[in-house]
Amino acid sequence: MKQPLCAMIILIVAWICQANAQDLKPVQLPRPQKEIGKPLMEALSLRQSSRDFNPKPLLPQDLSNLLWAADGINRTESGKRTAPSAMNWQETDVYVILSDGAFLYDAKTNSLNPVIAGDVRALAGTQGFVKDAPLTLVYVVDYARMTKANDEDRKLYGAADVGFIAENAYLYCASQGLAVVVRGSVDRPSLSERLKLRPDQKIILAQTVGYPK
Repeated sequence: MKQPLCAMIILIVAWICQANAQDLKPVQLPRPQKEIGKPLMEALSLRQSSRDFNPKPLLPQDLSNLLWAADGINRTESGKRTAPSAMNWQETDVYVILSDGAFLYDAKTNSLNPVIAGDVRALAGTQGFVKDAPLTLVYVVDYARMTKANDEDRKLYGAADVGFIAENAYLYCASQGLAVVVRGSVDRPSLSERLKLRPDQKIILAQTVGYPK
């Protein structure tokens, strides 16, 4: 294929992707149901990893509950979260990877802001089940927010804070009977490029969630 034709095809594909991204709208989630769920000790006894997912998308209410449990705002007067963060940096962003695109969770408005359109689930994990599972949460640490911290502390506290969020998600899933697994196996370079992350934004972990088979 001649180079001018190749370049034209690339431009057309890029234009289509951009148009599709513009069609992806913000999603206002329902108010989280804070009164539901099993007692903590029962949820702890049920906590486990699963790699068998029903491909059915999560209902908006279940998605809202999950995201609030993971890292939602539980003290409105201060804006503090269900998961702790060192120095209250709140440096971790939760990207929500669905079949129709990638979104960024906005805890302040309890909504999803579109990032890119299209199915990028396969980039969110190297294991075969990830591309067909309905939802993957990708935890991205923004080191630029971690002011007055050296590189070692940024890596240490950023990873620890992601762990708190992932465990919150685990406990919510145990409480509500959802399948869930946290993973380090992510195509970080490709997914970072697709999500348009800056160099100081790093993907730490991914966590796949869905209804059990």
